[in-house]
Amino acid sequence: MTALEENLQKLSGYLSRYEKQGILNRINGKDVGGEGGQFESISPVDKSVVCKVARGGAGDIDAAAVSASNAFAAWRDTPAKQRREILINVAEGIEARAAEIAVCECWDTGQAYKFMSKAALRGAENFRYFADQVIQARDGQHLKSPTLMNITSRVPIGPVGVITPWNTPFMLSTWKIAPALAAGCTVVHKPAEASPLTARLLVEIAEEAGLPPGVLNTVNGYGEEAGKALTEHPLIKAIAFVGESRTGSIITRQGADTLKRMHLELGGKNPVIVFDDADLDRALDAVIFMIYSINGERCTSSSRLLVQDTIREEFEAKLVERVNHIKVGHPLDPATEIGPLISDEHYNKVVSYFDIAKQDGATIAAGGEPIGDDGYFVAPTLFTNAKNDMRIAQEEIFGPVLTSIEFSTEEQALQMANDTQYGLTGYVWTNDLTRALRFTDKLEAGMIWVNSENVRHLPTPFGGVKSSGIGRDGGDWSFEFYMEQKHIGFATGQHKITRLGA
Repeated sequence: MTALEENLQKLSGYLSRYEKQGILNRINGKDVGGEGGQFESISPVDKSVVCKVARGGAGDIDAAAVSASNAFAAWRDTPAKQRREILINVAEGIEARAAEIAVCECWDTGQAYKFMSKAALRGAENFRYFADQVIQARDGQHLKSPTLMNITSRVPIGPVGVITPWNTPFMLSTWKIAPALAAGCTVVHKPAEASPLTARLLVEIAEEAGLPPGVLNTVNGYGEEAGKALTEHPLIKAIAFVGESRTGSIITRQGADTLKRMHLELGGKNPVIVFDDADLDRALDAVIFMIYSINGERCTSSSRLLVQDTIREEFEAKLVERVNHIKVGHPLDPATEIGPLISDEHYNKVVSYFDIAKQDGATIAAGGEPIGDDGYFVAPTLFTNAKNDMRIAQEEIFGPVLTSIEFSTEEQALQMANDTQYGLTGYVWTNDLTRALRFTDKLEAGMIWVNSENVRHLPTPFGGVKSSGIGRDGGDWSFEFYMEQKHIGFATGQHKITRLGA
């Protein structure tokens, strides 16, 4: 039996439990159908039905919000040591079911097993990391003044809404939910309708690990129904959202009337700048990895290559050769490097840029065409002879598509790198330390890597500027979002109090 056949056999067993009822909402520790009936989750691999899913609406969100609100006080007041133990149990549960999570995620999203097998374990890592932060999460500072002993502390904000995307749903769900639970918040989770399967696995694992009913509730459904109800619900104190910039703007408006705190992790059109003094072999590997892994469906992908004119021709020639050898195939085959795109709608969007590139005058140096008819597969694509004002250089394509643009000077590279509405990440390749310091200081991005691909370190801040988002995740920054800061001043003596009306 091949590895692909073995994974397909596992998948069949995993999905069999959802054949009758489909995936139900999970509210207050109980399975609940959706008030809107059901919708079908479609696999991008062959356009078959993965399973039926509860279509939650405003009533389901209300029940989940009430459940989270009722569970909040007890979870907030659960001793830190006990909450830590539960989160560690969740991490161990994820590790025990990592193969199931990975296989289901591949089938649901089209992502390659090569990457999803690691993404499940990263989810466990997120829970372990934030479990270790539980005990000091509420610690504050002692700020002495001449007349007062001032202390600060943090308290959990209350029930929060978490809305996660379809590209790497399990890992990104843990990235939001783990710190919320560690802070002492309760959660209503609305996963993306295009890939709802592993959200169900997460809530199962969490409850089996000892998480009390109502602390984590999962409501499936569409953004304009369940998502809108969640962002508008008065019991929900904050919304953590990952997705498109346009959607981030919409949910901000929806949450305005209830003055919701918002954390928005949005889109990007991230530059990777390669200077001629860089280690070009390593730069080549990083450029390819950061746009073609995860099917190019990631917010931090380096979708704009700014390459110095003195090396452009040689660098692009090597790119073409490598891109043409990337293996596109079934996502459950461990040898596959790129699987199908998530959905019919997204596939049509990505494919439309092939004609847009030609119309704008760019060259399709590699790829630029669909593959087969069974699923949503496209060839990994490279555009050359591009200008920074072209649509292919300004708009987030969110697929395995790289746009290469030539520059001559450092000043020109910086101007082009910043000339976009986005500002999530940037990647700079140079062996000139002073140039790296100058360039990164002026590069408009929330996260920058020098001579490296995106290597995530959990204590560091994750987030963008401009249209790429508001707020930061990671380390203590996550707790700043999920908790309220409190100040208490204690008088240290009989200081003078101004007397009025005496």
